Amino acid sequence: MKRLQTSFTIILLISIFSLSAQEQDEPSSSDNTLVGQFQQLEKKSGNYRANGIRYEVIKLVDLNKIKESIFDSINTASKSIKDLSATIANNEATIKDLNAKLEETTENLQNITKEKDSISFFGALISKGTYNLILWSIIFILLLFLLFFIYRFRNSNSLTHQAKTALADVEKEYEDHRRRALEREQRISRQLQDELNKQKK
Repeated sequence: MKRLQTSFTIILLISIFSLSAQEQDEPSSSDNTLVGQFQQLEKKSGNYRANGIRYEVIKLVDLNKIKESIFDSINTASKSIKDLSATIANNEATIKDLNAKLEETTENLQNITKEKDSISFFGALISKGTYNLILWSIIFILLLFLLFFIYRFRNSNSLTHQAKTALADVEKEYEDHRRRALEREQRISRQLQDELNKQKK
């Protein structure tokens, strides 16, 4: 008798799983974010009762789609972080170079201010005031470049921070989903074991 009940239960479970696998997928929502996909997965998940116990069913194909979306998001965030890190490194090198040039120009200016009123500049004698004007113009242009690259560095740093925050959010969502799936699997395993124990009695 117990074998008959066990066979009947197995046949019932197989038929329910077959029906679930044959259902047509619902049209995908326009919300392609991870949150939206999880909501769609919850809507698509089905449930059934067997021997007074409620079971939740999620299609493996839908679960795999969400897993691919999570990994794609992580890969995209990682690539963005690498690109931004390379940009930051280039900007830091440029700023260092500009600082070195600025120090050199300032030192040259201090040496020149100690020289005569008339200075030979590219073979022509010019007044010290004109010479100072040329040098200060160069320093001003270098300072503008320095400020520009500092601005770009800060902007890149902000983008890197945003990308890290987005990555942390994605990882948290993934961990939450994995934890819920594990809890659901453990609950189903316990219920199945309880049923098997009842069948043995």
